[in-house]
Amino acid sequence: MNSSTQHKVTAVSLLIALGIIYGDIGTSPLYVMKAIIGDKKITELLVYGGVSCVFWTLTFQTTLKYIILTLSADNHGEGGVFSLYALVKRFGKGRLVIPTILGATTLLADGIITPPISVASAVEGLDVIIPNMPTIPIVVVIISGLFVFQRFGTQKVGSIFGPAMFIWFSMLFVLGFSQIIHHPGIIKALNPMYGYELLTTYPSGFWLLGAVFLCTTGAEALYSDLGHCGKENIRITWVFVKICLVVNYLGQSAWLMNQGSSLLAGRNPFYAIMPSWFLLIGVIVSTFATIIASQALISGSFTLINEAISLNFWPRVTLKNPTNLKGQIYIPSINTILWIGCVMMILYFKNSTNMEAAYGFSITIAMMMTTVLLAYYLIYIKKVKLSLVTLILVLFAIIEVSFFIANVSKIKQRWMFLFFELFIFMVMYVWYYSRKINNKFLKFTNLVEQTALLNELSNDEKIPKYCTHLIYLSKADKTYEIEEKIINSIFSKKPKRADVYWFMHINRTNEPFTLNYEVVEILDDKVIKIIVNLGFRIQPRAELYFKKILKELVEKKELSLHLRPDGSTKYNAQPDFKFIILEKFLSVENEFSVGEGFLMNSYYFLKSLSLSDSKAFGLDKSDVAIEEIPIIYHPTSNITLYRKI
Repeated sequence: MNSSTQHKVTAVSLLIALGIIYGDIGTSPLYVMKAIIGDKKITELLVYGGVSCVFWTLTFQTTLKYIILTLSADNHGEGGVFSLYALVKRFGKGRLVIPTILGATTLLADGIITPPISVASAVEGLDVIIPNMPTIPIVVVIISGLFVFQRFGTQKVGSIFGPAMFIWFSMLFVLGFSQIIHHPGIIKALNPMYGYELLTTYPSGFWLLGAVFLCTTGAEALYSDLGHCGKENIRITWVFVKICLVVNYLGQSAWLMNQGSSLLAGRNPFYAIMPSWFLLIGVIVSTFATIIASQALISGSFTLINEAISLNFWPRVTLKNPTNLKGQIYIPSINTILWIGCVMMILYFKNSTNMEAAYGFSITIAMMMTTVLLAYYLIYIKKVKLSLVTLILVLFAIIEVSFFIANVSKIKQRWMFLFFELFIFMVMYVWYYSRKINNKFLKFTNLVEQTALLNELSNDEKIPKYCTHLIYLSKADKTYEIEEKIINSIFSKKPKRADVYWFMHINRTNEPFTLNYEVVEILDDKVIKIIVNLGFRIQPRAELYFKKILKELVEKKELSLHLRPDGSTKYNAQPDFKFIILEKFLSVENEFSVGEGFLMNSYYFLKSLSLSDSKAFGLDKSDVAIEEIPIIYHPTSNITLYRKI
């Protein structure tokens, strides 16, 4: 089902898009103009140039790059860096792995600062009403409550997100328009020459791009949330959203121009343009909007990690589905990491002004990596002329490299972030490349050649019967192949005799929600291979799939299994089956180089912390047997061992 049929454009779907997609980018007016002006003297060049840069950043980065170009790169209706990677990886020959890891790492890392800066910016509006009010405890309570709520899902409150964000954007428009009428000349600031003059003639004007960039930080998250609403709903609602955002930025700028040459003195122009009687209402609406923005980003982080697991970029961790709504995932470990990170951010930076100085660096990297992947999509899938793709790349390279250079100065404010980002990057790097090394040492054998011996073992009554149905999970994607280690497990010192040998291969597709299966009978009613095609967003439930497939085969009388006993008894009606999981561990006989040793030891350390295969594949422990296999990658050589005389 493609995105066009899955997400029809209706009034309800447009409202849902408002509630899900625009939280991050929609709450930017809370801090963008304040960050641009800072403690600098208010001048026409600064204000006009600042809002001009904001408008053209929204036009080029958000509208052109993401709304028009990147949203077209939907993977069966799904978006995000991993969905884009799944589309183009076959054209990259491994070159796209690092850009994908960098993009995912930086997007996840900046998720730790987005909720604190947004909520803090909203709550600090209370300081206008009650001077010197301590806002840190309020922000910590709101953020903590938000993370606690994740385990229950957002289905119940999700229905009010759309109307709430419609109220928010309407408020932005009305407040902005009320100021523009007092200084209509501010509309001239949409002329790009004002932005150009700011960057080239204003002292340190180029470095103001770090603050300007804050207006488009939600664009990457917008693409990640594509699957929730569909691109047409996003494109239509963006017209409304952009108008409201631009009008509010112009309104704040108009107010600034009416202040003469005075300094902001810590005032936030977002709240300054509100009438005094509306301030409390404005703070409440703003706080609710930032909570919605934070929720969208947290949900996006869960989706990101779920896709990373499916594409072998992240260790398997516990996944939960708090509701019956498709796409709602809760990952306890990620929830805890994000919560600790967000609380530490607000305790360390103390207010939104300090956070503004550190915000945006990671997202510039994420956007640059998306540009790299997008280029492959345009060239190899959309078949766009190379000259046009080159022109597009040059345009975005100039914009994004400029933003990156301007944001590099923020490293000194966010040095502690680098450790978190390095941790995420190394986890993805180690897991991906170690699994590739593991796969190189996988040896396969022809299953057809083993059928005679399997048949003989199955009928050999001298061997104690292990179970009726014996199932192995196999990585062999070729129909008639099987891992040697599986054959060795069956014909071990104590052979595993069974009536039927099943080999189940879970094939991860590049589509998000595929769920179907194929059955190949290799030996009549004796050796059967099952291929389960599973979308990269679906959590595996191998035992459930096997039971369902077995039941369907019996009911349809396809394999004569209905004529044979299934191991059930009068005491237990369930069929007698057993899954075998082969767990590998590093043998002491290995001899690694320093780099290989770090990579493989890190991999097996992460594996020990991650979810077991039985839980990851949805297997109940009572029906699973674990066999440990020592793995020798590089055997130790040159052992000098003498017999003592």
